[in-house]
Amino acid sequence: MQTLNQTHYKILVVDDDPDIVELLQYNLAREGYDVAVAENGKKAIEVAHTFKPDVILMDVMMPVMDGIDACRQLRENQDFRDTHIIFLTARSEEFSEVAAFDAGADDFITKPIKPRALLSRLAAYVRRDVQQEEQEQVIEIGGMRIDRTSFAVYKGEEKITLPKKEFELLAFLAATPNKVFTREELLNNVWGSDVYVIARTVDVHVRKVREKVGENQIRTIKGVGYKFNTD
Repeated sequence: MQTLNQTHYKILVVDDDPDIVELLQYNLAREGYDVAVAENGKKAIEVAHTFKPDVILMDVMMPVMDGIDACRQLRENQDFRDTHIIFLTARSEEFSEVAAFDAGADDFITKPIKPRALLSRLAAYVRRDVQQEEQEQVIEIGGMRIDRTSFAVYKGEEKITLPKKEFELLAFLAATPNKVFTREELLNNVWGSDVYVIARTVDVHVRKVREKVGENQIRTIKGVGYKFNTD
């Protein structure tokens, strides 16, 4: 992030509908955000490399390259691991949401877009970033060192870099080891109570964290939720 002041946040709007782009660009600029636009996923990747957005608002169904593929490619680049990627789409099927989060999305907003609700959600991201900066910067537990300043996890000499939401999930659980959190509690604390995501999102992120830091660090408590395991 360049800054935690919302008037300096950079937001990239990606949609092939010029009316939606104009609506979002107007409302975001009026709020003080710095805005860039792109008409498809391929162009979004190009613009992102020069614009360095803090937030990307991106449609799913677009010509040339859809939002899912664009999100996946962006997440493969370390420059965008901290970037919030929020999908904007008229498709409300659950499989679309799962695909979005599996690609690395942070949030999912269905159209028609309500500008006031969207602005409120963006302000919540700003507040959470501020709160995270104020938290303990390094957690050492279970043979791991979790460094909030670099969004990196160290296991011995090995450095493991996680996308932002995966890192936040791991850090949240590790901050209170052996305490069991329900999916709803994790959604509220990691994604925020004012962000709409489905419970399956937690499962997807836990699976990805396990693949990178080890199967035993996050334990599943059947019928309840998850905990950071130190046993």
